[in-house]
Amino acid sequence: MTSLPSAPLGLTFTSSHDAVRVELSGDLDHRHADLLVEAVDRLLAAHPGLRDLRLDCTGLSAVDSSGLSALLMVRRRTDRAGAGLHLDGRTVQLNRLLEITCTLDHLTAPSAGAQGLRRTGGSACGGQTEENLPAAPSAGPEPRARHDRRDTP
Repeated sequence: MTSLPSAPLGLTFTSSHDAVRVELSGDLDHRHADLLVEAVDRLLAAHPGLRDLRLDCTGLSAVDSSGLSALLMVRRRTDRAGAGLHLDGRTVQLNRLLEITCTLDHLTAPSAGAQGLRRTGGSACGGQTEENLPAAPSAGPEPRARHDRRDTP
């Protein structure tokens, strides 16, 4: 099976007094996800009073599980720094990935809301935790005991 080459991740920064905007382009994938996390680490160190980090996702062509992990790490770092994270210009594909993985609400909620969600033990996806999930459906009837014909007289 042949895979398509990934497009390099492009990061373009613009900043104001208390906000930084990062335009993302290309693929946020296993080859490039670390670049975003490292860039955010540098931004947060250079702007200690940062109030908002805006990631413009309009130019993203693909996001894989490593890219999703990078976005979650960015969220942790902005929460710790007291900065808000905004995912602007989300593509249909990115929204779908975030919905399927139940991370959309977490990544797009205001910082205080995300911290409250963690404190209450709720889930961003349907509000159900493992304790109150419905029981899994049965996989079918229980297998019958097998009788070997040699055992019967």
